[in-house]
Amino acid sequence: MSIEAIEQAIPHRPPMRLIDEICEQSETTIVCKKSFSADEFFVQGHFPGQPIVPGVIQCECCLQAGAVLLHQQMDSAPGSVPVATRMDSVKFKRMIRPGDTVEIHVTLNDQLSNAYYLTGKMLLDGKMAMRLDFAVSVSAPEPPATGEETQR
Repeated sequence: MSIEAIEQAIPHRPPMRLIDEICEQSETTIVCKKSFSADEFFVQGHFPGQPIVPGVIQCECCLQAGAVLLHQQMDSAPGSVPVATRMDSVKFKRMIRPGDTVEIHVTLNDQLSNAYYLTGKMLLDGKMAMRLDFAVSVSAPEPPATGEETQR
């Protein structure tokens, strides 16, 4: 799947779009790739001289892959986006550094109303680098506040 198709599925844009390509996708699973570079804003000070990709960014990669996976199911509610509501059992097994390319695997485990329960895994060189269970709720974002509303 091209960058354009990814950006049609999710609202994220550089520098916060953290998926480079979709390798495989079914109704309940998705496999994505992300190559991290030394130019990424989040490694500039994390840590100087020994940069590593922050854990929160690794989690966000899985959340974005999950959002692409759920995009098909949200077609009936235009403008809706999946918003993270929970992250559980987050485990970091290997450090991810600039220059690394990871595979992101996300599986949809269950759905209850507008809540979706998923598992994400990030593989580095075919070995588990991190995993998490997470939940998202699909909802329409509120319109941005206008200047008048914020001045009241």
